[in-house]
Amino acid sequence: MKFLKELIPERHPLRLAYHKLKAFVAAVWYRFPANKLIVVGITGTNGKTTTVNLVNNILRDAGYSVGMTSTVNFQIGEMKWVNTTKQSTLGPFFLQRMLRRMVMEGCKYAVIEVTSHAIDQYRTLGINFDVALITNITPDHVEYHGSFNAYLRTKGKLFEQVSRGKKKLGVPKVLILNSDDKYYSYFDKFLADQKVVYGLNNATVYPTDLVKSAEGAEFMLNVPNNAVKVEINMPGEFSVYNALAASAVALALQVPLENIRRGLKESVNVPGRFEHVENDEEFSVVVDYAHTPEALESLIKLYKSLTPGRVFVVFGATGGGRDKAKRMVMGRVADENADVVIVTNDDPYTEDEWGIVEQVSEGIKRNEGDLFWKIPDRREAIRLALYLAKAGDCVLVAGKGAEEVIMIGGRALPWNDKKVIKELLSAIKNVEI
Repeated sequence: MKFLKELIPERHPLRLAYHKLKAFVAAVWYRFPANKLIVVGITGTNGKTTTVNLVNNILRDAGYSVGMTSTVNFQIGEMKWVNTTKQSTLGPFFLQRMLRRMVMEGCKYAVIEVTSHAIDQYRTLGINFDVALITNITPDHVEYHGSFNAYLRTKGKLFEQVSRGKKKLGVPKVLILNSDDKYYSYFDKFLADQKVVYGLNNATVYPTDLVKSAEGAEFMLNVPNNAVKVEINMPGEFSVYNALAASAVALALQVPLENIRRGLKESVNVPGRFEHVENDEEFSVVVDYAHTPEALESLIKLYKSLTPGRVFVVFGATGGGRDKAKRMVMGRVADENADVVIVTNDDPYTEDEWGIVEQVSEGIKRNEGDLFWKIPDRREAIRLALYLAKAGDCVLVAGKGAEEVIMIGGRALPWNDKKVIKELLSAIKNVEI
């Protein structure tokens, strides 16, 4: 099988036909469990994992038993565990088995993070989605899909899946859109029983009296004919969008506003999403999954506004031929926004580690050594940032979030940014440069 994967290109018709057959067999084998659940699919470029977790928390606060799959974590009823697969959307047999377990455990809802790879490879074939939500769309996985337009069309297939899906008794088909996204009109063309629009402008679910802080935000959540004051303990405007998106899903599922308010307030940060690493130093360290230019820029700008000192960013770009077009852009974003830039690797796979670092660095104008370093070894890159950080500074370690492995030379090696940071902080404690 490995030989065939290397021989046949990833998106070759034969390979896609294999994926389709495999997904259909999986759905039949587990007897189409999604037909016995109300299924919410959440897609987009950034914010999917956090939104999935917020929806899960709101529904649970409302008293429902929920199943959830995301890049970071899984939950079925009261059972929770970490996603160590490095897949945001599971393979079809794993996913259908999860859905079957949800049914057996008495879940009413399934909330699924849906990636463009999963859609293109038919992993969600046989899942009758009832609700589809788009967080936002920016260029991502362009090498895989062939073009940005192909990526956009692939995302749209989830909306098409809802639009054309067979209705379950008493369950409407719902599409949820971001009014502020550049591609809103593309997704608005799909038909549904109901559409819910969220955003800061021209939306039916929107905030007023928005107050942002280092700890999070509070605002009046406005919905048709009603409003409630909500608090979220996740900072940044993108967190407000995630909260609005989750609220729109809950509203479509007729969850009372009080449960939405409580579900948002009681939600804790998703692991690896602007996660602060506790330490005894006078500087802060934050781990975040930001792996697109837009997410990286938002992350750096957020902490620039919250940090009295300098903002360091340690980041890289995924190897294995993935998303080469955005590497230089990532470098430019870091160069234009961060005080100190250290370029390293995320998951080089079998690609040359120095080559990836050099491609990212093409977007950086400053000279190496001028608050800019190239260090392919991720551990050593983080070590340097921690050594250089002073009181009042903030070190951002971006790109991997809560992932438990790093892919180097075709092998999955144990790795977790937060654990590595803690080890390094312990080792360099009381050491000064």
